[in-house]
Amino acid sequence: MLKILYLLFILNVSDCVDWIYNIKENQRPGIFIGDIAFDTNILRSNSAQGSQQTVLWFSQLQQEISSTPQLFNITKTGKLYTAQKLDAESLCKYNTECFKMVDVAVQNKLSFVKILELKIIIEDVNDNRPEFPVDANNLYFSETDGRGTIKSIPNAIDIDVGAQNSQITYHLNENLSNLFALSVIKKIDGTAKLGIFLQQKLDREIKDSYTLEVIAKDGGSPPLQGSLNVLISVTDENDNSPVFSQNVYNVSINDGYFKGTAIIRVSATDVDSGINGKVFFKFGSKTSSNHKMYFKVHKKSGEIFLLQKLPARAKKVYKLFVEATDGGNPPLSSTAIVLVYVINQQNNAPVIDMNFISRSKENNAMVSEAIKVGGFIAFVKVSDEDIGRNSEVSCDLQHEKLQLRSLGKNKYKIVVKNLINRETESSIESTIICEDKGSPPLRTERQFSIQVKDVNDIQPQFTKDTFQFLTYENEEQNFPVGFVNATDEDLGPGGQLSFSLFNQNYNILPFVISDFGFISATQSLDREQQDVYKFKVLVKDNGTPSLNNTANVIVKVMDKNDNAPYFTFPSVNPFSLEIHYQPQMNTDITTLRASDRDRHVNAFLRYEVYRGNDKQLFTVNPYTGVLSF
Repeated sequence: MLKILYLLFILNVSDCVDWIYNIKENQRPGIFIGDIAFDTNILRSNSAQGSQQTVLWFSQLQQEISSTPQLFNITKTGKLYTAQKLDAESLCKYNTECFKMVDVAVQNKLSFVKILELKIIIEDVNDNRPEFPVDANNLYFSETDGRGTIKSIPNAIDIDVGAQNSQITYHLNENLSNLFALSVIKKIDGTAKLGIFLQQKLDREIKDSYTLEVIAKDGGSPPLQGSLNVLISVTDENDNSPVFSQNVYNVSINDGYFKGTAIIRVSATDVDSGINGKVFFKFGSKTSSNHKMYFKVHKKSGEIFLLQKLPARAKKVYKLFVEATDGGNPPLSSTAIVLVYVINQQNNAPVIDMNFISRSKENNAMVSEAIKVGGFIAFVKVSDEDIGRNSEVSCDLQHEKLQLRSLGKNKYKIVVKNLINRETESSIESTIICEDKGSPPLRTERQFSIQVKDVNDIQPQFTKDTFQFLTYENEEQNFPVGFVNATDEDLGPGGQLSFSLFNQNYNILPFVISDFGFISATQSLDREQQDVYKFKVLVKDNGTPSLNNTANVIVKVMDKNDNAPYFTFPSVNPFSLEIHYQPQMNTDITTLRASDRDRHVNAFLRYEVYRGNDKQLFTVNPYTGVLSF
């Protein structure tokens, strides 16, 4: 059905277009468009101009050179028809409005009347769906690509010329919004730049490919749509370490295994692809160099071989660290532990291992004499590489001061049983005896020595409680008086002694004592002033804390004959005494009295008439001092 839209002419364009017709595209040929004579009102306008001839003929003017088939037919009476099916997309590619200009000549029988310029708008019908240039598009995202990475895809094209019919909107048709989003950026020409937006990092080992469908929908009514399949492949990065089938491998071998024997095979896989997933084996850095002398791991297969026969009394367990490394750059690795248990087929004696809490030298411990009963001295661990009853061990220690206490199977501790005194026992010699229950039983003895470290626990002791010394008066300064002696059984600083005067009354004593106990006078002594000195001396050791003791000292000052006798009677000199002479009688006149400040023999006095007794009239008793006539 033809729908004609009548448009009001704007003055500034009325000279260019005489009439506008609208017709939808894709209609069959011969569709009536309009009556030019009636629509343009040219008959009436021609009559108004006074023309006598009202019959007009209409004809379409043809372009001089045109390869385009004629689109419209015009009858002589001015009826306008379609000459063929009109396709807006082929006629007006890339135009937002599709129209054709038709020039129509109007004439009567006598003359040319006018040329009408018609604009025929071919209305677009939404008959074309948006189309992508390809049906499918391949994209590649790396495992290392982060959120925000965009990979471009082609946009769709809708060849409809209508603004709405050619307007395209896009969306994803898959529920993978947590991983991907569609990036649509409008360009200045109205088209869009499309891309797949990565929402989060991908993990090829979880899923290595995804399929998305991008839908392009136009704005027509009803809308038409096209689609593009986007095939996303996740390229591998070396983001996975090799994984062992076990974290710990256990294998038991007997000590008779020979060189070149494979004892176990470890395996590891890497979910990465290509060289990133290729695994190689080697011993890790934590594997003892001694262990590497006996074992080797094959680089590719993971088999562990014995390089040489294990030595007699070999270790019971070998701990090997096997490292699996992939071929990536940089390579990733992981480690597994291989425990090789060696089954001993020989009969071996127990092995005693002692660890002292304080060691002075090999097999020697050092303990303080202050250690208490129950104090820990050493840890003893016993091993026997045999199996069964041959490996069951019991130990014993016999000593007055020491005791062996069990800590569980084949573990003991040595403790103090009785107090230790270094002054009576400076070292302790003992032996641990361990015996297995094999047949015959094998025994191991381990001798050890304990050096007892001195503690300052002995107080210095004087050799006497009281030291008595004799010295003379009137001797020179620093005259020796005597030695005091003390002993201390402690060693080291605890046995080093020093002496000093212990003056409790703070009296000034005329003596000094050296650090070695030598007492001397600081001044000349006067027996007549003080004949006895009593004081104390102090001895102390240099231990920490220091211990001390005191002793009494008595110094007696011996007399020297340094004082002349003096008379106490008569007390004056000269002295007069009257007597009555009686002849023929011996008469005691008086008794003389004298004294001497000295002592002992120096104070023993004898009396005699010294002068004036020429006639021998007087006598004096030499001992009593009686003067007789």
